[in-house]
Amino acid sequence: MKALVLAGGHGTRLRPFSHSIPKQLVPVANAPVLFHVLDALRAAGVTETGIIVGAPGDAIRGAVGDGSRFGMSVTYLPQDEPLGLAHCVLIAGDFLGDDDFVMYLADNVFADGIGEPLLEFQERRPAAQLVVAKAAEPTECGIAEVDDTGRVLGVEEKPDRPRSDLAVTGVYFFSSQIHEAVRAIEPSARGELEITDAVQWLVSQGRDVQARLLAGPWHDTGTVDGLLDCNRTLLERLRPEVRGAVTAGTVITGPVVVAEDALIERSVITGPALLGPGCVVRGSRIGPGTSIGAGCLLEDADVEHSMLLDGASVTGVGPLAGSVIGRSALVGPPPGAPDGERDAHRLVVGDDGRVEIAPRKGADA
Repeated sequence: MKALVLAGGHGTRLRPFSHSIPKQLVPVANAPVLFHVLDALRAAGVTETGIIVGAPGDAIRGAVGDGSRFGMSVTYLPQDEPLGLAHCVLIAGDFLGDDDFVMYLADNVFADGIGEPLLEFQERRPAAQLVVAKAAEPTECGIAEVDDTGRVLGVEEKPDRPRSDLAVTGVYFFSSQIHEAVRAIEPSARGELEITDAVQWLVSQGRDVQARLLAGPWHDTGTVDGLLDCNRTLLERLRPEVRGAVTAGTVITGPVVVAEDALIERSVITGPALLGPGCVVRGSRIGPGTSIGAGCLLEDADVEHSMLLDGASVTGVGPLAGSVIGRSALVGPPPGAPDGERDAHRLVVGDDGRVEIAPRKGADA
C-alpha cells in the first residue's frame, strides 16, 4: 500500500509560526508534526509515500529528504495552487497508479497510530474507508452518516443540520475507484475539488464505503490549542529517562525525559514533560504537559501546559500556561520590574520575537 501525504497547506490558523515555517514542520513533543505522520505510516508498514507540497516546498523537501531516515522512499508532488484535497488525488494519479493507498493530512496526529484501521481496510477491501470520531461541534466538521453495519450512507462538509456526530478525521483509505470519483465531481462553491464530494459520489454510485470509529486520540494541529492538546497527549506516552545533568536541589516527578547535554539546576519538574538536548533550566518550575526544545533557557521561570521551540528563552516570568514560544524568542520582565508580582499569562510568541511582560496586579489567570 502507498501513502499520499498532504503537506501543501499554508497554515493560516497557526500564524505567526506559519509565517516562518510550514505548519507541517511546527514541532509537537519536540518533533515536526510531519515526522509524526511519516513515523506512523512506516509503523503501519507503508514504505512508499508521495508528499503533496505547495510552492516552493523547499523547507519540507529539506527536512524529509529522500525519506530514508523514516525507512521509506518519498516522491514529491507539487500543487501550485490550493485547489482541494480531491485535486491532490488527481495530480498524484501517476504516482498512485492502481494501488490502494492511505491519504493522510499532514497536520493530523493519531497518537496510537493507524495500523488497526489500515489492516481492517486490507481485510475488507471496500472502495473507501473513512476513519471517524465523535465530534463535539458537528457543524464545524466533515460529517459521515453511518448505518449499524458501518456502511457510509452519506458525507457532508460542515452541515448546518448534521445527520450524525461522526467527524471525518484526517486519514482516508482508498482503492483505485477513487480516481473515477475525483474525475467525476465539479469544484465546490469555494472553487475546490472536495474529497467529501468524491466520497459522496462513490456512495451515490452504490460503491462500498465503510467507516471505522477511531479508538485512540486524534488531534488536528492546525491551531495553537490543537498543538498544545496534541503535545500533552504525546507527552503522556513518554517513558521516564534522564540523560542530561541534574544537580542537587532538583525534584523530578512523573514521566519526564531529560535529553543529553541538558542541565537542570534547583528546579521542580512535574511530568509529563520533555526537555530537549542542550537546554538549561535554573531555579524554575516546569509543570505537566510542557515540552522544552533544544537549546532553550529557563531561569527563574514558571511554565506549564506549554511549548518552547528550539532556542527560546524565558527568564523571570511566570506562571505561563497554555503558551507557545517560538524559535529563538525571548520572554522576560521589563527593566526595573519588581520581583514577586508575576501573574499567570497565556502567550503565543512567533519565531525571533521579544516579549517583555509588565506585572499586572489583580489580573485573572
